[in-house]
Amino acid sequence: MVAQVIDGKAFAAKVRTQVADQVAKLKEENGITPGLAVVLVGEDPASQVYVRSKGKMTVEVGMNSYEHKLDVETSEEDLLALIDKLNNDPAVHGILVQLPLPKHLNEDLVINSIDPAKDVDGFHISNVGLLGTGQKSMVPCTPLGCLMMLRDHHGSISGMDAVIIGRSNIVGKPMAQLLLGDSCTVTIAHSRTKDLPDVVRRADIVVAAVGRPEMVPGDWIKEGATVIDVGINRIERDGKNKLVGDVDYASASENAGAITPVPGGVGPMTIACLLANTVTACCRANGLPEPEGLTA
Repeated sequence: MVAQVIDGKAFAAKVRTQVADQVAKLKEENGITPGLAVVLVGEDPASQVYVRSKGKMTVEVGMNSYEHKLDVETSEEDLLALIDKLNNDPAVHGILVQLPLPKHLNEDLVINSIDPAKDVDGFHISNVGLLGTGQKSMVPCTPLGCLMMLRDHHGSISGMDAVIIGRSNIVGKPMAQLLLGDSCTVTIAHSRTKDLPDVVRRADIVVAAVGRPEMVPGDWIKEGATVIDVGINRIERDGKNKLVGDVDYASASENAGAITPVPGGVGPMTIACLLANTVTACCRANGLPEPEGLTA
Protein backbone atom coordinates (compact mmCIF):
# COMPACT_ATOMS: atom_id res chain seq x y z
CA MET A 1 0.00 0.00 0.00
CA VAL A 2 1.26 3.47 -0.90
CA ALA A 3 -0.27 6.13 1.33
CA GLN A 4 -2.18 9.03 -0.13
CA VAL A 5 -0.41 12.30 0.71
CA ILE A 6 -2.67 14.82 2.49
CA ASP A 7 -1.40 18.09 1.01
CA GLY A 8 -1.74 20.64 3.80
CA LYS A 9 -0.26 23.40 1.68
CA ALA A 10 -2.94 23.02 -0.99
CA PHE A 11 -5.70 22.61 1.58
CA ALA A 12 -4.54 25.73 3.45
CA ALA A 13 -4.68 27.70 0.19
CA LYS A 14 -8.27 26.51 -0.24
CA VAL A 15 -9.14 27.65 3.30
CA ARG A 16 -7.56 31.07 2.70
CA THR A 17 -9.67 31.43 -0.45
CA GLN A 18 -12.80 30.66 1.60
CA VAL A 19 -11.70 33.25 4.16
CA ALA A 20 -11.08 35.86 1.45
CA ASP A 21 -14.55 35.22 -0.01
CA GLN A 22 -16.13 35.62 3.44
CA VAL A 23 -14.17 38.84 4.08
CA ALA A 24 -15.30 40.28 0.73
CA LYS A 25 -18.91 39.40 1.61
CA LEU A 26 -18.63 41.09 5.03
CA LYS A 27 -17.25 44.22 3.40
CA GLU A 28 -19.86 44.35 0.64
CA GLU A 29 -22.96 43.39 2.60
CA ASN A 30 -22.16 44.75 6.07
CA GLY A 31 -19.40 47.34 5.65
CA ILE A 32 -17.22 45.40 8.10
CA THR A 33 -13.54 44.51 7.70
CA PRO A 34 -12.23 41.85 10.11
CA GLY A 35 -9.10 42.91 11.96
CA LEU A 36 -6.32 40.78 13.49
CA ALA A 37 -3.88 42.21 16.03
CA VAL A 38 -0.62 40.34 16.65
CA VAL A 39 1.61 41.26 19.59
CA LEU A 40 5.29 40.28 19.52
CA VAL A 41 7.49 40.89 22.58
CA GLY A 42 11.22 40.63 21.97
CA GLU A 43 13.23 39.54 18.94
CA ASP A 44 13.01 35.75 18.81
CA PRO A 45 13.98 34.97 15.17
CA ALA A 46 11.43 32.19 14.65
CA SER A 47 8.66 34.33 16.13
CA GLN A 48 9.60 37.26 13.92
CA VAL A 49 9.35 35.11 10.78
CA TYR A 50 6.02 33.69 11.93
CA VAL A 51 4.58 37.13 12.71
CA ARG A 52 5.65 38.49 9.31
CA SER A 53 3.97 35.55 7.61
CA LYS A 54 0.77 36.06 9.60
CA GLY A 55 0.68 39.77 8.74
CA LYS A 56 1.28 39.12 5.04
CA MET A 57 -1.48 36.50 4.78
CA THR A 58 -3.91 38.61 6.82
CA VAL A 59 -3.59 41.42 4.27
CA GLU A 60 -3.76 38.99 1.33
CA VAL A 61 -7.23 37.78 2.37
CA GLY A 62 -8.46 41.37 2.70
CA MET A 63 -8.40 41.75 6.48
CA ASN A 64 -6.80 44.53 8.49
CA SER A 65 -3.50 43.62 10.13
CA TYR A 66 -2.34 45.38 13.30
CA GLU A 67 1.19 44.46 14.41
CA HIS A 68 2.55 45.55 17.79
CA LYS A 69 6.26 44.85 18.25
CA LEU A 70 7.42 45.49 21.81
CA ASP A 71 10.88 45.60 23.35
CA VAL A 72 12.09 42.47 25.12
CA GLU A 73 12.19 44.42 28.39
CA THR A 74 8.51 45.46 28.13
CA SER A 75 6.87 45.25 31.55
CA GLU A 76 3.90 43.04 32.29
CA GLU A 77 1.91 46.15 33.19
CA ASP A 78 2.55 47.73 29.78
CA LEU A 79 1.74 44.51 27.90
CA LEU A 80 -1.53 44.08 29.80
CA ALA A 81 -2.39 47.72 29.11
CA LEU A 82 -1.93 47.13 25.37
CA ILE A 83 -4.11 44.01 25.48
CA ASP A 84 -6.81 45.94 27.34
CA LYS A 85 -6.71 48.60 24.63
CA LEU A 86 -7.08 45.96 21.91
CA ASN A 87 -9.91 44.27 23.84
CA ASN A 88 -11.82 47.53 23.68
CA ASP A 89 -11.03 48.38 20.06
CA PRO A 90 -14.07 47.53 17.86
CA ALA A 91 -11.84 47.38 14.75
CA VAL A 92 -9.92 44.44 16.27
CA HIS A 93 -11.77 41.13 16.15
CA GLY A 94 -8.86 38.81 16.86
CA ILE A 95 -5.90 39.17 19.25
CA LEU A 96 -2.86 36.91 19.24
CA VAL A 97 0.11 37.27 21.59
CA GLN A 98 3.04 35.43 20.02
CA LEU A 99 4.55 32.77 22.26
CA PRO A 100 6.97 32.14 23.84
CA LEU A 101 7.12 35.34 25.88
CA PRO A 102 10.27 36.57 27.67
CA LYS A 103 10.71 34.78 30.99
CA HIS A 104 9.78 37.80 33.16
CA LEU A 105 6.24 37.74 31.74
CA ASN A 106 3.54 35.37 33.04
CA GLU A 107 2.15 33.63 29.95
CA ASP A 108 -1.02 32.37 31.66
CA LEU A 109 -1.81 35.83 33.02
CA VAL A 110 -1.23 37.44 29.62
CA ILE A 111 -3.30 34.88 27.67
CA ASN A 112 -6.17 35.08 30.13
CA SER A 113 -6.22 38.89 29.89
CA ILE A 114 -7.38 38.62 26.25
CA ASP A 115 -11.12 38.94 25.68
CA PRO A 116 -12.20 35.29 25.15
CA ALA A 117 -14.31 36.38 22.16
CA LYS A 118 -11.14 37.78 20.51
CA ASP A 119 -8.85 34.92 21.59
CA VAL A 120 -8.23 33.51 18.10
CA ASP A 121 -5.52 31.18 19.42
CA GLY A 122 -8.15 29.48 21.59
CA PHE A 123 -5.84 29.38 24.63
CA HIS A 124 -7.94 31.42 27.12
CA ILE A 125 -9.14 29.32 30.04
CA SER A 126 -12.76 30.19 29.19
CA ASN A 127 -12.36 28.83 25.64
CA VAL A 128 -10.63 25.72 26.99
CA GLY A 129 -13.60 25.12 29.30
CA LEU A 130 -16.18 25.80 26.59
CA LEU A 131 -14.46 23.41 24.17
CA GLY A 132 -14.18 20.77 26.89
CA THR A 133 -17.91 20.92 27.60
CA GLY A 134 -18.93 20.90 23.94
CA GLN A 135 -20.01 24.53 23.80
CA LYS A 136 -19.28 27.22 21.22
CA SER A 137 -15.70 28.45 21.66
CA MET A 138 -12.66 29.72 19.84
CA VAL A 139 -10.74 26.58 18.86
CA PRO A 140 -6.90 26.32 18.85
CA CYS A 141 -5.66 26.68 15.29
CA THR A 142 -3.49 23.58 14.87
CA PRO A 143 -6.08 21.07 16.13
CA LEU A 144 -8.76 22.83 14.07
CA GLY A 145 -6.58 22.44 10.97
CA CYS A 146 -6.10 18.73 11.72
CA LEU A 147 -9.85 18.25 12.11
CA MET A 148 -10.56 20.05 8.83
CA MET A 149 -8.14 17.78 6.96
CA LEU A 150 -9.60 14.64 8.53
CA ARG A 151 -13.15 15.68 7.64
CA ASP A 152 -12.08 16.53 4.12
CA HIS A 153 -10.35 13.19 3.63
CA HIS A 154 -12.93 10.92 5.26
CA GLY A 155 -16.18 12.86 4.98
CA SER A 156 -17.29 11.49 8.36
CA ILE A 157 -14.97 10.24 11.10
CA SER A 158 -17.83 9.15 13.38
CA GLY A 159 -17.07 5.89 15.18
CA MET A 160 -13.40 5.78 14.19
CA ASP A 161 -10.72 4.86 16.74
CA ALA A 162 -8.32 7.78 17.20
CA VAL A 163 -5.04 7.82 19.13
CA ILE A 164 -3.33 11.11 19.94
CA ILE A 165 0.32 10.87 20.95
CA GLY A 166 0.99 13.90 23.14
CA ARG A 167 -1.01 15.63 25.87
CA SER A 168 -0.12 19.30 25.48
CA ASN A 169 -2.64 22.07 26.12
CA ILE A 170 -1.95 23.46 22.64
CA VAL A 171 -2.52 20.32 20.54
CA GLY A 172 -3.11 17.02 22.36
CA LYS A 173 -5.93 17.93 24.74
CA PRO A 174 -7.97 20.16 22.39
CA MET A 175 -7.49 17.63 19.57
CA ALA A 176 -9.07 15.00 21.81
CA GLN A 177 -12.06 17.25 22.49
CA LEU A 178 -12.57 17.95 18.78
CA LEU A 179 -12.41 14.27 17.85
CA LEU A 180 -14.85 13.41 20.65
CA GLY A 181 -17.13 16.11 19.25
CA ASP A 182 -17.09 14.25 15.92
CA SER A 183 -17.94 10.98 17.71
CA CYS A 184 -14.54 9.28 17.53
CA THR A 185 -13.37 6.89 20.22
CA VAL A 186 -10.34 8.75 21.57
CA THR A 187 -7.19 7.68 23.42
CA ILE A 188 -4.55 10.17 24.54
CA ALA A 189 -1.17 8.43 24.70
CA HIS A 190 2.11 9.87 25.97
CA SER A 191 5.62 9.04 27.15
CA ARG A 192 4.36 6.96 30.09
CA THR A 193 1.76 4.98 28.18
CA LYS A 194 2.29 1.24 28.63
CA ASP A 195 2.58 -0.78 25.42
CA LEU A 196 2.52 2.41 23.33
CA PRO A 197 3.16 0.60 20.02
CA ASP A 198 0.14 -1.67 20.57
CA VAL A 199 -2.04 1.30 21.55
CA VAL A 200 -1.11 3.10 18.33
CA ARG A 201 -1.56 -0.03 16.18
CA ARG A 202 -5.29 -0.21 16.89
CA ALA A 203 -5.95 3.34 15.65
CA ASP A 204 -7.84 4.29 12.50
CA ILE A 205 -6.52 7.84 13.04
CA VAL A 206 -3.11 8.65 14.54
CA VAL A 207 -2.32 12.25 15.51
CA ALA A 208 1.36 12.55 16.47
CA ALA A 209 2.13 15.67 18.51
CA VAL A 210 4.90 14.73 20.91
CA GLY A 211 7.86 16.77 19.61
CA ARG A 212 10.32 13.90 19.14
CA PRO A 213 11.78 13.40 15.66
CA GLU A 214 10.57 10.25 13.87
CA MET A 215 9.50 8.65 17.14
CA VAL A 216 6.67 6.68 15.49
CA PRO A 217 7.95 3.96 13.12
CA GLY A 218 5.90 2.49 10.32
CA ASP A 219 5.25 -0.81 12.11
CA TRP A 220 3.20 1.09 14.72
CA ILE A 221 0.71 2.12 12.02
CA LYS A 222 -2.27 -0.10 11.24
CA GLU A 223 -2.74 -0.84 7.56
CA GLY A 224 -4.96 1.84 6.02
CA ALA A 225 -4.84 4.24 9.00
CA THR A 226 -4.77 8.01 8.53
CA VAL A 227 -1.70 9.68 10.04
CA ILE A 228 -1.68 13.37 10.97
CA ASP A 229 1.88 14.39 11.88
CA VAL A 230 1.92 17.63 13.87
CA GLY A 231 5.62 17.44 14.75
CA ILE A 232 8.16 19.81 13.23
CA ASN A 233 11.68 18.86 14.27
CA ARG A 234 14.95 20.15 12.86
CA ILE A 235 17.64 17.46 12.63
CA GLU A 236 20.99 17.04 10.90
CA ARG A 237 21.24 14.23 8.36
CA ASP A 238 24.04 13.61 5.88
CA GLY A 239 25.59 16.91 6.93
CA LYS A 240 22.44 18.89 6.14
CA ASN A 241 19.68 20.39 8.26
CA LYS A 242 16.32 18.77 7.61
CA LEU A 243 12.77 19.16 8.92
CA VAL A 244 11.09 15.92 9.97
CA GLY A 245 7.92 15.06 11.81
CA ASP A 246 7.21 12.88 14.83
CA VAL A 247 6.48 10.00 12.45
CA ASP A 248 9.03 8.16 10.31
CA TYR A 249 7.41 9.20 7.04
CA ALA A 250 9.10 6.67 4.77
CA SER A 251 8.16 3.57 6.74
CA ALA A 252 4.74 4.87 7.86
CA SER A 253 3.79 5.59 4.25
CA GLU A 254 4.04 1.86 3.51
CA ASN A 255 1.22 1.03 5.95
CA ALA A 256 -0.90 4.18 6.19
CA GLY A 257 -3.84 4.85 3.92
CA ALA A 258 -3.14 8.58 4.09
CA ILE A 259 -0.47 10.72 5.73
CA THR A 260 0.53 14.36 6.12
CA PRO A 261 4.11 15.22 5.09
CA VAL A 262 6.55 17.39 7.03
CA PRO A 263 6.95 20.08 5.90
CA GLY A 264 3.81 20.87 3.90
CA GLY A 265 1.24 19.08 6.04
CA VAL A 266 -0.23 20.46 9.25
CA GLY A 267 2.04 23.54 9.39
CA PRO A 268 0.37 25.64 6.66
CA MET A 269 -3.04 24.94 8.19
CA THR A 270 -2.21 26.72 11.43
CA ILE A 271 -2.08 30.22 9.92
CA ALA A 272 -5.03 29.45 7.63
CA CYS A 273 -7.10 28.53 10.68
CA LEU A 274 -5.94 31.65 12.51
CA LEU A 275 -7.45 33.69 9.66
CA ALA A 276 -10.59 31.53 9.75
CA ASN A 277 -10.92 32.09 13.51
CA THR A 278 -10.63 35.86 13.01
CA VAL A 279 -13.49 35.84 10.51
CA THR A 280 -15.55 33.66 12.87
CA ALA A 281 -14.87 36.07 15.76
CA CYS A 282 -15.88 39.01 13.56
CA CYS A 283 -19.16 37.35 12.58
CA ARG A 284 -19.98 36.48 16.20
CA ALA A 285 -19.18 40.01 17.38
CA ASN A 286 -21.62 41.43 14.84
CA GLY A 287 -24.39 38.87 15.30
CA LEU A 288 -23.90 37.43 11.81
CA PRO A 289 -24.03 33.76 10.70
CA GLU A 290 -20.75 31.95 11.12
CA PRO A 291 -18.92 30.98 7.91
CA GLU A 292 -19.62 27.40 6.85
CA GLY A 293 -16.67 25.03 6.72
CA LEU A 294 -14.35 27.28 8.75
CA THR A 295 -15.34 26.25 12.27
CA ALA A 296 -15.38 23.08 14.34
